[in-house]
Amino acid sequence: MSSPTAPMSSARQIENLIARYSHLVDEGDFERFGALFENADFVSGEVSLRGGKAVEELIGARLVVHDDGTLRTRHITTNILIEVDEDDDSAEARSYYSILQAVPGLLPLQMVAAGRYHDRFERRDGTWSFARREVTIDFTGDTRYHLKAPQDA
Repeated sequence: MSSPTAPMSSARQIENLIARYSHLVDEGDFERFGALFENADFVSGEVSLRGGKAVEELIGARLVVHDDGTLRTRHITTNILIEVDEDDDSAEARSYYSILQAVPGLLPLQMVAAGRYHDRFERRDGTWSFARREVTIDFTGDTRYHLKAPQDA
């Protein structure tokens, strides 16, 4: 039996959206991951894309999917700062991320990357969604089992 829940605040809805990003990429669900950016910009380094299909294709071309169908990663997002403008139906967030990875028999548990997210969100028809995500990579470790070689991408 389900129980009624109180409506979530805008900040909590946005925090859930930020978490969904991590869960979907870790699970290797690139289609649903890309859909997070259906009406949004995705910027990482020199790459700037718009739309879910473009993001889905980029991620599929760049990230290694292992035999279990996942990336064998955990994207950990911390230090989340969210500023909501309820009147404008917009919000911004800044956060840090760390990517942990372990591949049995090949790579012991370790951090393979860390950096920052700068996000913009829009509320349309009562639902919050990404308007833009800018990814900054500050540190990288051993990415052999996380990123495809340039000739493979």
